[in-house]
Formats: sequence, structure tokens, C-alpha cells
Amino acid sequence: QLQLVESGGGLVQTGESLRLSCAASGRTFIGCATGWFRQTPGKEREFVASIRWSGVTTYYGDSVKGRFTISRDNAKNTVYLQMNSLRPEDTAVYYCAADLSNRGSVYPGQYDYWGQGTQVTVSS
Repeated sequence: QLQLVESGGGLVQTGESLRLSCAASGRTFIGCATGWFRQTPGKEREFVASIRWSGVTTYYGDSVKGRFTISRDNAKNTVYLQMNSLRPEDTAVYYCAADLSNRGSVYPGQYDYWGQGTQVTVSS
């Protein structure tokens, strides 16, 4: 089993920044792509960003391009999501997920392990 734990969420004002972390433990994290998704009540889980194991290939959802940056430190088994210029519409529970096939897909169904989520709230 691979355990993922998100941290770094909180309450910020419009225009401020947060950095989320996703720490992996348990089975090896080696070779996994990692994705960030977000969800608000009554809505489907939305793709935010993903990064393949190498750290070179990244993908972003249209709503966060230019504002969010995903990165990883494989030595620390941790993936980060730097979120700048936050907006009220970014308010959601943010989840990280691991894809054993290293695809970095935009589809939640293609991820094998999920964390419990961390709440991000952006006030106007």
C-alpha cells in the first residue's frame, strides 16, 4: 500500500499564495506520476495538475495555468503544488493521487492511490 498525506491547506485572501505538499510512504513511490485534483460539494473531482516521475513532464488544468506550479522531490517522496494569485473559485478540498503507470492523466479513474485531502479556502 502507498499512503499519501496532503498538508499545507488553509484560509487565505484573494491574491495570496499557498504551497501544498503530498508526502508518500509505504510501498515505493518510484516510477509513479502524481496528480492534484480538487473537489467542491456537489461537483465532480477536477484535475488541477500532474507530474510524471522524472519531474520533467507536467500537465495543468486550464483554470490554473500560469498560477499554479507542480514539482516533486523524489528524494523526499514529496510532491508540491505552489498556488499563486489565489481566487475564491479555487476554494475546494485538494487531493493528491498516485498513478503507478506514470501517465499523469487528467482522469481521476486512472490513479491508484489517493490521499485524504486538505481544505483550501480563499476569501474575497
